[in-house]
Amino acid sequence: MTTEVSAPKAPQKTSPSKRTSKTAPPQATSSGEMPKVASSLQERYEKSVKDELRKQFSYVNVMQVPRIEKIVLNIGMGESIGNAKTMDAAANDLAMITGQRPVVTKSRKAISNFRLRVGMPIGLKVTLRGPQMWHFLEKLVTVALPRIRDFQGIPERSFDGRGNYSLGLKEQLVFPEIDYDKIDRLRGLEITIVTTAKNDEEGRALLKALGMPFRTRDAAQGGS
Repeated sequence: MTTEVSAPKAPQKTSPSKRTSKTAPPQATSSGEMPKVASSLQERYEKSVKDELRKQFSYVNVMQVPRIEKIVLNIGMGESIGNAKTMDAAANDLAMITGQRPVVTKSRKAISNFRLRVGMPIGLKVTLRGPQMWHFLEKLVTVALPRIRDFQGIPERSFDGRGNYSLGLKEQLVFPEIDYDKIDRLRGLEITIVTTAKNDEEGRALLKALGMPFRTRDAAQGGS
């Protein structure tokens, strides 16, 4: 299950330092590359989170402790049929956000009503691992999600039963690399965090320990 979270319609013209009180992690350069610096979130996982989870779930071996395996970002590009420029614009946005060039996903079957043929480009995907994965997760937790208008946390229900979590963002503007005046249009994206957890309870504990801002019970009852 994927839960969509709204982003602000039009950010104010303020400097990045005024948009959040937290220290922003490194951002991708204009060439789409991430600076080669260590992620403080990864250091936190190695130094404290692993021990916390080991005690919480009474793991016998440290190798049993769940970890983040990869993060996958997807953008559906149905509007790109007959308009290749939109695919290029979306690919540039995704590269700026992740620091990695996306791959094009193609249709596996033809749908005549939508003028869709087998092999036509219908989306973009980026799979992050290693340092880039940690940098992106830190940016998502400390910068992007807090920029969402009226943000009260993300719901806990979007786990898949195997400890993996999916989140849908309605606009790319929550990411600091995206300039409102330079985008061609607002577009949403889906983020899937894949873990080595055996179940949702372990996956939830891992993400909470890493700072994922899950919605509190009171906020969940008062909101949508």
